[in-house]
Amino acid sequence: MKNISIWLSAIRLRTLPLSISGIIVAGSLAEYNGVFDALIFTLAIAATISYQILSNLANDYGDFEKGTDNDQDRVGPTRAIQSGKITQYEMFHAIRLNILICIVLTIFLIFTAFGVKHLLLSFLFFFFAFLSVRAAMKYTMGNNAFGYKGLGDIYVFIFFGLLSVIGCYVLFAKQFDHVTILPAITIGLLSAGVLNLNNMRDAIGDLKSNKITLAVKLGFEKAKNYHYFLILGGIVASLLFGVLYYVSPFNLIFFIAYIPLFLHLKRVKAITNPVDFDPELKKLALSTVLLALLLGAGHLL
Repeated sequence: MKNISIWLSAIRLRTLPLSISGIIVAGSLAEYNGVFDALIFTLAIAATISYQILSNLANDYGDFEKGTDNDQDRVGPTRAIQSGKITQYEMFHAIRLNILICIVLTIFLIFTAFGVKHLLLSFLFFFFAFLSVRAAMKYTMGNNAFGYKGLGDIYVFIFFGLLSVIGCYVLFAKQFDHVTILPAITIGLLSAGVLNLNNMRDAIGDLKSNKITLAVKLGFEKAKNYHYFLILGGIVASLLFGVLYYVSPFNLIFFIAYIPLFLHLKRVKAITNPVDFDPELKKLALSTVLLALLLGAGHLL
């Protein structure tokens, strides 16, 4: 049981709900347009979670390998290898096993969605899957880890936003639909906000370890301004979606999620100590999930 709890800590359960926000939105839009499939939805969630877990394990390995996770500078929760409860060898083995799980789930997902009738889409999504695995690994692992070059925000926007919403919708509909663009931008920007919070919290230690995130490049105040842009940008994109695709007042129930988002911005503005960003991570992630759920539900009512 103790070993299980250690690995549950390593996969960082609190990051998983955010990773499926885009799938929730895509599934809701697919249901509204009459192309929803429960098996595709289930497999998409399972595959997405497996990619998120892979990213978490790879980040644990890569950050420890580069000396970023250490007892002196680490601000957030202690990582698995850093704690000594999991060895580098065990983590590397877990990463390899998780890659296999990702591959199996992806094959089932693509075959279920496209069968043999949509070969071009199948090849395209296998390419997306390859990019997803590579991105999860290269975020902190290797000599050219893009998370150490200020490119993590772009990765999150593309994979958590565009690919998650637009790509998942294509799995259902077998075609692109413009209705997915604004929700994809919304989820992508808010997810990038979660990463930026994490990077603002860790900026001092990251700079010492030569992990040059965008928050490190911008500095404390400019990183906060960038954060306002991400959150307000997500709110504006969702607002435009609500107005442009308005059918009934129920469509706008996702406005409720604006309350915790604005409260979050007020709290971020008042923060002067990077450590105080940590509690806001969970709040922003859950607010994003709430917005995804309400946006999807409101579109169906």
